[in-house]
Amino acid sequence: MLRVLVVDDDQGLRLTVSTTLKNTGRFDVSEAFDGQKAVEMVREKSFDVVILDVDMPRLNGLQALRQIKELDSRIIVLIMTAYANINDAVTAVKEGAYNYISKPVKGEELVSLLDKALEAHAMISNVASSAPIMIESGRKFVGNNAEMQKVFNIINKLSQVETAVLIRGESGTGKELVARAIHYNSARKDEKFVAINCSAIPENLFESELFGHEKGSFTGADYRKVGKFQYAEGGTIFLDEIGDMPALMQSKLLRVLQEKKFTPVGSNREMDANVRILAATNQDLEKMIATGQFREDLFYRLNVIPIFLPPLRDRKPDIDYLVHTFINKFNKAHSKKVTGISPEAMACLMKYAWPGNIRELENVIEHAFVLEETNRICLKALPEKILKVMNFSGETPVEEPLLGTDSDVGRMEGLSIQVGETLDFNKQKETFEKDFIVMALKKFKGRINQTALHANIPKKTLLRKIEKYGINPREYIEVK
Repeated sequence: MLRVLVVDDDQGLRLTVSTTLKNTGRFDVSEAFDGQKAVEMVREKSFDVVILDVDMPRLNGLQALRQIKELDSRIIVLIMTAYANINDAVTAVKEGAYNYISKPVKGEELVSLLDKALEAHAMISNVASSAPIMIESGRKFVGNNAEMQKVFNIINKLSQVETAVLIRGESGTGKELVARAIHYNSARKDEKFVAINCSAIPENLFESELFGHEKGSFTGADYRKVGKFQYAEGGTIFLDEIGDMPALMQSKLLRVLQEKKFTPVGSNREMDANVRILAATNQDLEKMIATGQFREDLFYRLNVIPIFLPPLRDRKPDIDYLVHTFINKFNKAHSKKVTGISPEAMACLMKYAWPGNIRELENVIEHAFVLEETNRICLKALPEKILKVMNFSGETPVEEPLLGTDSDVGRMEGLSIQVGETLDFNKQKETFEKDFIVMALKKFKGRINQTALHANIPKKTLLRKIEKYGINPREYIEVK
């Protein structure tokens, strides 16, 4: 149940709002009579939502908002205001409040607004899986799954300004998720979010697609077309794969960023561009600038606030969190009750390089859901491409309980390395390899697949070494 704090010096209004929320059966509601009391309660207790009046004694709504956001930026703040204080409410939204509602407060309208706010903040939780890094004045603001507060800080910073944002990262790292989270938590949240894939638009149609065209402006222009910039009026345009934008369009986009105006193809009318521009790329724009493929002045216009989404291979500790997040997601989607993932399957996922990043991991978990017949994801349910890369065969899944872990192998004692009168690296290396393999085979009862997986030896290499040193794995099957 979500915890909500209702703050107003009008006892009657507090009672009305509290009763409305309690009657939904979804909210645990507390009350405070002014901003000062609200801040004190937030210090002492965790809240998901704070609903604030603007005009209150001791500490008004705007002052309380600032202090509450400093204490915990994850808290959703909604502002209640009389018509005369609308300007204050608009200021509050710019400073971090999700939105405002006018008095007298209508129950249905309040619950609807609250649902939208919860949905927008859920997007920020999803963005946490991308571990965004924001560079600001030489400082890094890092968000990861262990520090959700920092992720909310990043999105709050970006949502409260109108400047362009350039989101950089490999394919599948969640660039569009970040863009959507910024938009739906910004002052433009009630307007359109228009995503454009720059790599999917033919060069000769690019200008028309973005800025529109007049009827008869070129062969085939049989009607007047509204472009994306006009369609997104008041909202946000997300230019994905900006590095694939043709040179001519780069110069036209630069003009839009500088002058906030554009001209439809075949028209003499200039139109105002009341949109916020977010862009993303997986390309090395600095290298493209050096080769003349991307305009340097456009780069600096877009790169006002840069965000970097690191690849999944550089964030291996996050895989466990992501896997369980996707398990929860697909349990709901497929009406299943998968409780987790086997150690063998998790170890396999941890060693894979993930060229497709988070998107690929999500697809792998969904693939496993379709095939898995037990209550946890096992090795055999993983796609063949994962098993193949790891030198495993899906035909021989190992279901027996493990006797040890990777760290157990790392702590093995009794490896015999003899140093003679003269040191011989190659001889000592072979001695170590043979002793290590024998010890690992003993640990895992002579099972090739488990030995390869947990001793971190490619299966082909293990088999080759076994043959080289004349080791018989069968000798260790019954070793305890």
